[in-house]
Amino acid sequence: MPATYKDYYKILGVDRNATEKEIKAAFRRLARKYHPDVNPGNKEAEEKFKEISEAHEVLSDKEKRKRYDQFGQYWEQMGQQGAQTGAPPGWEGFVFDFGDFQSSRTRGERIDLGGESGFSDFFEMLFGEAARGGTRRTSRAASRGRDVHAELEISFDEAFSGAKKEFTIDGRRIELTIPKGVKDGQKLRLANQGEQGPAGPGDLIITVRVRPHPIFERKDDDLYVDVNVDYLTAALGGEVTVPTPAGRVTMKVPPRTSSGTTFRLPGQGMSKLKENKRGNLYAKVRIQMPEKFSDKERELLEQIRKVREGKV
Repeated sequence: MPATYKDYYKILGVDRNATEKEIKAAFRRLARKYHPDVNPGNKEAEEKFKEISEAHEVLSDKEKRKRYDQFGQYWEQMGQQGAQTGAPPGWEGFVFDFGDFQSSRTRGERIDLGGESGFSDFFEMLFGEAARGGTRRTSRAASRGRDVHAELEISFDEAFSGAKKEFTIDGRRIELTIPKGVKDGQKLRLANQGEQGPAGPGDLIITVRVRPHPIFERKDDDLYVDVNVDYLTAALGGEVTVPTPAGRVTMKVPPRTSSGTTFRLPGQGMSKLKENKRGNLYAKVRIQMPEKFSDKERELLEQIRKVREGKV
């Protein structure tokens, strides 16, 4: 049954010729508004967040966006068809996510990428020239097997907490440890897990790609987040809750806080690589006004204005 067409451009509120930067900015703006952490218990906001996340996932990927523009609601099926027939569109932008094998393993299935002699055709397909970014193999040494290069996409939460991925090659179980605090683009080397050579195997070198978070912006080990503060709390002072990767925390807001004021929360940011520490979290205040005032609120605000103007 054909998929229902969704206008991802309309969902994000951008033009069909929007740049990657404009698409990212639109997604972040909407994510701040509809993220479940900002709207706890709001099912409508939760569904809206899922919708904009889906739109962003497609439009932020060059190959997916190209297929979407060309085939509409059939873009995903066309990509799968290309993969089956060996056409480039099915494999351009392909990311081998070991998490798929982890989930299969938990269902009791055994995923074996190996064969009786060296790497199987399936492993060649995943790590060969057809893989994302033009997977390449380089000679580590004349007498050793060649290194195998691949990319692994992980979530922001996995980068924060660390994770383990398991898979098998030629009957050998391999466990990959993702250290907490890993950064996008960092490489992990699994020694002696590459192709077999006369003097031993090469290495498996994995480039980690960390998916961005919808509300946190990461800069090294520090995180930046926008926090909505109602106008009375900003004027009189009070407390607000701030999302962090480990849960929500309370932050004090002093009286007369202006919109755009940024507060530093030490040790509430991203995990530091190879350290039992975390970076800082910078919370930027965004003052929120109510959609409407009651008659009593309006009356009181008018009195305040008269006081400030010296008319009372």
